[in-house]
Amino acid sequence: MIRRLRHFLIGVYSLFLIGLVALPEGAQAQQATQAEIQQMLEERNQQIKSILSGSTDYTPEQRQRLKELINGVLDFQIMAQTALGPHWDTLSTDRRAEFVDVFRDVVRAQSMSDLDVYNSKVTYDQISVQGDSAYVRTITEYKDSKTPVEYILERKDGEWKAEDIVVDEVSTAEGYARSFQSVMRKRGFKALMGALEKKRKEVSGDTAEG
Repeated sequence: MIRRLRHFLIGVYSLFLIGLVALPEGAQAQQATQAEIQQMLEERNQQIKSILSGSTDYTPEQRQRLKELINGVLDFQIMAQTALGPHWDTLSTDRRAEFVDVFRDVVRAQSMSDLDVYNSKVTYDQISVQGDSAYVRTITEYKDSKTPVEYILERKDGEWKAEDIVVDEVSTAEGYARSFQSVMRKRGFKALMGALEKKRKEVSGDTAEG
């Protein structure tokens, strides 16, 4: 993932140099896409904060809506594939689908563990677009502490989805990859699924909402 991110950033930098002599029409299209991405993320943040404002006791409907908003930007299929790395290719289609389902449930449930963090002030430092790939760097300010949060986005079927979120220079996808691939090497897929199923049961109350 580091190599992929590095290649992407090099591509973005190269595009910037080319953009110095690019046609204005291309620059305008890129600016429009940057604005589209920022609007998407800003609207998501505003919708989350509108539910969080003024209460810490949420109805099941509010929690379900928060879960959809928080996780709606994530591409769970790609994140799950990245998390398994080379082991992904060794699995059947059914096992891949089984893994993605459990992985998604666990991530969605864990995202609800500290809702207050989503009240953070967010500013947008950089949005770079290269074709259907985009890099977004934001700064979140929470309890007087500023943290960089980066999004690696891909556009599929006209919709932007995050394949990784890097928080304070720590890749979410790489974190899962280190953990999951270690279990796969030492104990195999059955053991990994057992651990994830156990985790899903621990959060089953929240997961039951979807």
